[in-house]
Order: sequence, then structure tokens, then C-alpha cells
Amino acid sequence: MKKTKVSERSERLEKLKELRRNKINPYPAKSNRIFRVKDILQKFNEFQTAKKSIYAAGRLMSKREHGNLIFSQIKDASGKIQIAFSKKEIGVDKFKIFKKLIDVGDFLEVKGGCFVTHKGEKSIKADDFKILSKAIRPLPEKWHGLKDEEEKLRKRYLDIIFNDEIRDMIEKKAVFWNSAREFMNNNGFLEVETPVLEVTAGGADARPFTTHHNALDLDVYLRISMGELWQKRLMVAGLEKTFEIGRQFRNEGMSSEHMQDYTQMEFYWAYADYRDGMKLVEKLFKYIAEKTFGTLKFNIRGHKIDLGKKWEIYDFQKIIKENTGLDVLSASKEQIEKKLKELKIDYNKKGFNLTRAIDNLWKYCRKNIAGPGFLINVPVTMEPLAKRSEENPDIVERFQVMLAGSELGKGYSELNDPIDQAERFKSQQKLREAGDDEAQMHDHDFVEALEYGMPPTCGFGMSERLFSFLMDKSTRECQIFPLMKPKN
Repeated sequence: MKKTKVSERSERLEKLKELRRNKINPYPAKSNRIFRVKDILQKFNEFQTAKKSIYAAGRLMSKREHGNLIFSQIKDASGKIQIAFSKKEIGVDKFKIFKKLIDVGDFLEVKGGCFVTHKGEKSIKADDFKILSKAIRPLPEKWHGLKDEEEKLRKRYLDIIFNDEIRDMIEKKAVFWNSAREFMNNNGFLEVETPVLEVTAGGADARPFTTHHNALDLDVYLRISMGELWQKRLMVAGLEKTFEIGRQFRNEGMSSEHMQDYTQMEFYWAYADYRDGMKLVEKLFKYIAEKTFGTLKFNIRGHKIDLGKKWEIYDFQKIIKENTGLDVLSASKEQIEKKLKELKIDYNKKGFNLTRAIDNLWKYCRKNIAGPGFLINVPVTMEPLAKRSEENPDIVERFQVMLAGSELGKGYSELNDPIDQAERFKSQQKLREAGDDEAQMHDHDFVEALEYGMPPTCGFGMSERLFSFLMDKSTRECQIFPLMKPKN
């Protein structure tokens, strides 16, 4: 009869007690390990020739008994190696403890010499061992692991044990952000830290999370941008190149592209405009891709992407007109809403306004744009923080990176006219009062800062969505521990 996990856990708890009865500490603080498994395998011949005993440590992944010999495998973050436990080598008492009280899933330290089995497998012949951590829950079955997708995300630590692809993704994500930081540093940008808690949530069209600051008896917001309005204050202060990488939070819907708690990078560059920004961002994306993935060519959501080819320029107004027949610079909210219904596009009716109408229409049109390229010429109503175009004041100097039918970063010539900024904040406030809780708040302190003068500035922001696209996975899959609804 197959054991249940409950009964196996009970058995392991008894083994834990037995270890302690034998005066064996099942959770010691110290290990003698010096070499990782990878190091041992690389220096194997050297260790074997020297007949030198070495220490290896890791999680016990298998256990196969052959009379007075037990073959096992331990795994650390660098790899796996086979361990041979012989009753003759480690003694009767130690062999008995290993056989009866040590389980797959336990962490062990093994001392022994290197040898090659008759099948040619590099192994360690144990002459001693020490338990480092007793696992009282059994691991999922070796050959099956976790199958349920929700369970994999909920118990990511178990999925990582069996799935080297997840471990590889985690390592790539670290390289991704480190390469972004390296690029910014190499281009003379100063890394800064700005507040996570804000009295006014600014820098993006998004619904913020609210919390309470007990010491000040004040409701505050978790930031929805990577310090946009703070970094622009630094431009006012005379700093000319700043960037920040950190977590930001948006209390909105979940999808394959959207998370509520995620990493973002934003930079601000004085005396530069959006066209300067486009040139820098193209270099940034190529640098990150080469460093993280070793290539500029990707297959993303059915699109073949080559970041090395010439980047296109896409006109927002023209693309929508070609796909829907509407001119978004002159169409009314009612005309766009009629077109949305005609195209059977579902949209949120709450706080619906011209800006949301145009945005929904654009999302319908963008899906076939493979990229790479930059989307430009959006209406001024879409971007309350960007400078108006001098050639056409109905549009702003904004660019968005287009890849595989989606936007993967946004930048613009920052609005530095305090009068214009105040008026746009007032317009946004009216939208909020009408029910659009993603419209931007009026930040009076920021407008005051602008009144002291801010130089021409280009700003740009991108999130970990770019990483998920280059991995061709959902953003949820690419977070190590995504937020999960608790089990009932």
C-alpha cells in the first residue's frame, strides 16, 4: 500500500526524534564544505590522483540500496554528484543511521575520496557524513515533480529543485537587471533612491495601493512609478543624469503582461529630448539582450524579432486610422465608443472617457506590430507629463518601444512648463472626480518645484515585462514568487 504524504511526514518526525536520541544534531549551524559540486567535478582528476578526502554538501536527491552499498546523489546550486556509501568504509553504526534515518530531501555533508565507477561515473566514496538539515516533508515524486501550474507558483521552491529551467531563468533575470545598471553607469547616470511611500501617487496612469502611516496618522500610497516626479525634482536641483531600479505597485488587473508588484527602471537625462532618448534606449535594449541572452534574435508570441535590424518609427494616429478609419485627434468619445462596439472590443465602462476610449482602440490596433521600433505622436490627452510637439500642439513628444504587439517601455521629452503642467493636472483631477481612478493626481509640490525651473529633460521607464517578453513567458511565470491568493 502506497504511503500518504501525511504518514510519511509522521515517519520522518519519528526519525528526527531518533536522530536526537542518538545525540545527532539534525540542524547544525556549520558545514565544512569548501568546494561546490561543480568545482569537485572540474578538479576531479586532481583530487583522485592526490587521494585527498574532500567535503561535498547538498540535498540528497536519490537513494538506491544494494546490500552493504548504497548509491545516492546529492545536489547543490552548481550541480549533482553520485555518492557511494559502503558499510565497510563508514562503519556499521553510521551505515545503519544513513540507511534507516536519512531520507531523500535531507541536506547532507559528505567526506570522502573521488573515484570512478565501473560505468564511468565520477563519484565520491564516503568515509563519513553529517546531516545538515532533516526534511520532514517528502519531496514530490522524482520523475513527476509538480504538475499543477498554480501549485508550481505557490511552491516555487519545490519547482526550482526539479526544474533547472526555472533556476536558469532566475539567474538570467539577475543578469538582466545588472546589465541595465551597468549600461546606465557606463553612460554616466547616477543611481538614486526615491520614496516608496508617497502622499501623492504620481508619474503614471494607474490605481495605487493605499496604506496608513501610523506615526503621522496619514494615509499614503505605494508608488506607481519609479520616482518620476522625484527624479525630475533632481533635475531641478541640477543633477543631470539619474536612474533608479526598484519595486513599484499598481492596484489594477492581472494579465499575462501585468502584475501589481514588480521591478521597474527609470532614467532622467537633462538637456536631452525624446529623440535622444530613442537612440539611447535602442542601445540599452541591445546591450541587455546581448548580456543576458547572448543574442539579438528572439521568438516572442509568434513574432520573429531581431533587435539588431533597423528600428521602425510607428505613427500612433496613422496606425489607428489605417485599422479603424478614425482620426483620434478629431474623433469624439461617442464615435470611438461606437467603433469599439462595432469591433466587439470589451472595455471597462467605469470612468470611461476620451483618453480611455483612445487607449482601448489602440490596444486593438497594436497586436500585429512586431517591431522593434518606436511608437510616436500620441494625443496630448494621453500623456499629462510629456511636452507638446512644437509642430503640432495636439500631440506630445513621447515614444514607446514596440515589440511583439505590445509596448515595452515609455519615454518622452518631459513637460517642464509649470503652467501647462498645472493645467494638465487639473484636467486629470476632473477625470478622477468623474470616476477614472487611474487618472493622475494633482501634485502641487511638484508644480512648485517646476516653477524654480527644470532644464529640457528626457525620461524613460521600462519594467520586468521586457524580461518576460524576451523569455517568451508571462510576467507571472517570470516572477520568482508571484502574489498568490491564499488557499481556503
